[in-house]
Amino acid sequence: MTVQFLLDKMAELENQQAVAVGSNVITYAELLTKYHAWLKWIKEEQIQPGEVVSIKSDYSADSISLFLALTHNRNIIVPLSNDSKAHFDSFCDIAQNQYDIILGDGPVTLVRTNNQPNHELYQVLRGRNQPGLVLFSSGSTGKSKAIFHDLSQLLNKFTVPRKMMRTLAFLQFDHIGGVNTLLYTLANGGTAVVPAKRTPESVCEAIDTHQVEVLPTSPTFINLLLLSGAADDADLSSLKLITYGTETMPDSTLAAITARFPETKLLQTYGLSEVGILRSKSRDSKSLWVKVGGAEFETKIVDGRLWIKSESAMLGYLNAPSPFDEDGFLDTGDQVEQDGEWIKILGRQSEIINVGGEKVYPAEVESVVLEMEGVEDAAVYSIPHAITGMVVAIEVKLNTEETLSEFKVRMRKHCSSSLQQYKIPRKITLIDNYTHNARFKRMRKRS
Repeated sequence: MTVQFLLDKMAELENQQAVAVGSNVITYAELLTKYHAWLKWIKEEQIQPGEVVSIKSDYSADSISLFLALTHNRNIIVPLSNDSKAHFDSFCDIAQNQYDIILGDGPVTLVRTNNQPNHELYQVLRGRNQPGLVLFSSGSTGKSKAIFHDLSQLLNKFTVPRKMMRTLAFLQFDHIGGVNTLLYTLANGGTAVVPAKRTPESVCEAIDTHQVEVLPTSPTFINLLLLSGAADDADLSSLKLITYGTETMPDSTLAAITARFPETKLLQTYGLSEVGILRSKSRDSKSLWVKVGGAEFETKIVDGRLWIKSESAMLGYLNAPSPFDEDGFLDTGDQVEQDGEWIKILGRQSEIINVGGEKVYPAEVESVVLEMEGVEDAAVYSIPHAITGMVVAIEVKLNTEETLSEFKVRMRKHCSSSLQQYKIPRKITLIDNYTHNARFKRMRKRS
């Protein structure tokens, strides 16, 4: 699959708004003009098909049109958002990019490296004569992995027409969710709205200004949005759908967001960088039960863990062994509860805390603690214990003036009505900063 079907759609809707960044709105005709200018530039700079090219930029009309032009040129693209700046050197060392394209407020910067990338997976893709995509995992469960996709396979799922929507580009385009949002929006003639910053205030302002219909985000950001009160100062009546994924949603946060936006549909999404984003259907807006799948996916549950097989699965990791079994299934590592065709995500197997043989899911404990007045954020982890092996510990961010001793008494009293004793945190630490990373994903301590 080439990028041509996207270009054809853009040509059909040339007067439709394609990208809105602040007050600057770009039509599909203008986006196509930028795309053709990039094609000319790529030819002038003699960037050849199959070469590895990084784009260091956040969302903009330039970065989007450049992404399309490099796809057309069948390059291996390494998108790197500014949120990942601290990791640029290590990521580029793994990807072995031959060119860095740096976009900002000024002229484009092109840096040629001396890399000669010959990874066997790169050779496989070059043999197919297709574009590639390198994404990096968040590293929330360890070292970041370099995930390598045949981009043509990712494009395949967007050939089926779906709804035209005005969507907030919240997840960056170096995230599988951000790539999914961008390609879906372009394939269906929608508008990608880029907030000035990924803060509750800027997001609400962008929704209000550009009449955004879809907000794809994470449970952590939803919690920040609720705490900020920013929604009270903007008109968010255009918002039809809030989708959430990337981490387990606390029951308390879901209850709060559905109460705050009773007319807006809530949809849980599910996907992994390794296999792409599955189609999903929530039982209802207030439920964490979800159906996942789609024509190009197969799922199965083995020993309570979700396994996925995907037509658009990655070719493999650039810096780790293949995780697929002999039948092409990937163990997601996510423990699930099953009710017929519905599943409920409980949490990662690697994050389960074993307290004397009893399982504790961090998300369950966090959800209960987040119900408490004055609690802005909470992250559960484990610490060693001489008798039970492990016990539960928690970091908490408060907006009250309580001492640690006062909060311990209040928290344990609150938790005792909802949690079994072995699930109640034994160690409590008060912190000043939020526990999420730049992708608004909760980062728990590793024991």
